[in-house]
Order: sequence, then structure tokens, then C-alpha cells
Amino acid sequence: MIERPYFLMLWMVGILINGVWTRELMFVINTWPFTAATDAGFESLLQGGSSLDAVIAGCSQCETDQCDGTVGWGGSPDEDGHTTLDALVMEGGRQDTGAVIQLKSVREASKVARAVLEHTYHSVLVGENATNFALSLGFKSQPLSSQRSINIWEDWKKANCQPNYWKNMVNSTTKCGPYIPNLLTDDHHYRKSSINRRNHDTIGIITLDRHGKMAAGTTTNGMNHKIPGRSSDSALPGCGAFVDESVGGAVATGDGDIMMRFSPAFLAVELMRGGMSPKRAAEESITRISTKYPNSLSGAVIAANKDGKYGAACYGMDKFPYSVRDSQDSAKTRVVEVDCLS
Repeated sequence: MIERPYFLMLWMVGILINGVWTRELMFVINTWPFTAATDAGFESLLQGGSSLDAVIAGCSQCETDQCDGTVGWGGSPDEDGHTTLDALVMEGGRQDTGAVIQLKSVREASKVARAVLEHTYHSVLVGENATNFALSLGFKSQPLSSQRSINIWEDWKKANCQPNYWKNMVNSTTKCGPYIPNLLTDDHHYRKSSINRRNHDTIGIITLDRHGKMAAGTTTNGMNHKIPGRSSDSALPGCGAFVDESVGGAVATGDGDIMMRFSPAFLAVELMRGGMSPKRAAEESITRISTKYPNSLSGAVIAANKDGKYGAACYGMDKFPYSVRDSQDSAKTRVVEVDCLS
């Protein structure tokens, strides 16, 4: 008869099934209190799904729910009134990646990103060709605009296209374009960010399955009134998400035009590789950016290691909430809130 302490140790470390060590440690962690997405991802794990399955389940739930209007179809119109989608998925073994940027007419952006990973030797597809790729694989063509996004765009036009993302242009602060460059101006002042979870955001997800495999992913419809053609940071490997299952994973959210310059998700994972805790790694990653942009940054980073420890840091907001469900309390998703560094 196996003594209880030894049996418990075996249960915590894992059990051997068909020659594969299986661990009971599992988790889904994602940005913001998008708890339905967390639950969808974790339920996928409970049903035997892989870490990548869980990422897709969580991201797809948020795309369907149009989380805060900032994920999925029907939100964040660009200057021409069109909604486009960006998404990224990455598996933690070899960092195999699939991403789409400026996807049009197809609502299942995260699933298209997975198709890029699984059915091509590329990592990122962009624009009309990303859409054509999705349609060639049988994804359904559907409009990405909603009455809500149309109203947002019409109200913006009535407000003389303010705010917008142009600089050093004649009359860009007072009326709609087209604009011409202001050759008398050399303005390097960066605007105070108006970014928040209501007018731009993404969901970023990190998952760990019972086999110790990790994955990460993001999906977003980008910034309201962005200049057509703009890419979010969310769909760029190392920026919106990065994962190495020998160490851990990280996701970032916020003002992507600033944050993408610093590859914050990649940095957080490398800091954990060097021995930092997830919380300290997230803090250092966001501090690297805020040091350069102390008056304009709004953003956050979540980091989680392979042992199930996690932490987050933020800047330019009062607080940052994120959602966690793990095998320690598999019946309940918790919303964790952290105070920002400024």
C-alpha cells in the first residue's frame, strides 16, 4: 500500500499515462476581467485540450463577445470607417507562430492565425492576402462593421476627425484630412495617451496544459480612428505575446505604437530566464518603456512561469485587472488587480 505522503507527491509531480508524464498543474491567465474567455480556455484544458487549444478557445470567446468593443468585429473603426482584426498565436516549444494583421471580412481572427501556424511556413500574413488565405481555407466572409462601429466613426467625423494619429501636418489638430506636411514644424513631443480598455485594447492569454506545454495568444481590433494600414503590437511576436515553455510566457497590452518598440513580452520571458520572478520581470519590462515615455505611456505586462507563478505590472493607469483560473481552484476564475507604477 502506498503511503499517503508519497501518493500526494506523485499526484503533485504527475502521473504516467501511455508513457507520457502528465501534470495536474494547469492555468489560463489573460488581460482584463474577461472572465468568460478565461473560463472558455480553462474548460478546454479540463476536456483534454492542449495549451494552444485553450488559447484559441479563450480568444474566440472574446471575439464572439466583442470584449469591451475592442476585440473582434464591430468595433474600433479606422479613419475610413472600417474595422480590421489582428491576432497572434505562439506555441511554447519552438516558438512556432501564426499571425494575421489587418484581416478583413473574416471574424475568427485567432483561428486564422492558428491556420497560418499549422498550414504555412510563414509566421505573419497581412491585409487582403491574409483575408484571401482565410477564405481559401473555408472561413466564412462576414462584415466586420456594426451599427456601433459606424456610429463611432460618424461621431468622429462630425468632431472634425479629432483625435487622430497624425503629427507635423497642417491642420491635423483642427479638421479632417487630407493633410499636407508642415515643413515649419519639428515637433517631437509625444501626445498624452488616451488609450484605455474602452477605446483600444486586446486580450492577451497565456496557458499551461496538463502536459507542461505552454502557449500564448492575442486578438484585437486595434485603435479607434487609426490610420488605415496600421499594425497593432498585439500580432507581432515578442511584442504582444511571447512564450518559451522551458521558462514561461508573457503578454502585453496598451499603447502598442510605443510598446512594440521594446518587445516587452520577449523581455519579460528573458528576465524570468535570468532568474527574476514573474512579477519583477513584468515590472522591469514596463519600466524599460516608461523610462523613455513617462508622460505618454499607458500599458501593462503579465508574466507567468512554467511552475504556475505569475505577476503583472502597469503604468499610466490607476489599476490593472487581469483574470486567472488554475488547477488550484479550477471551479472559479479570479480577477486580480494590481496598482500601477504611476
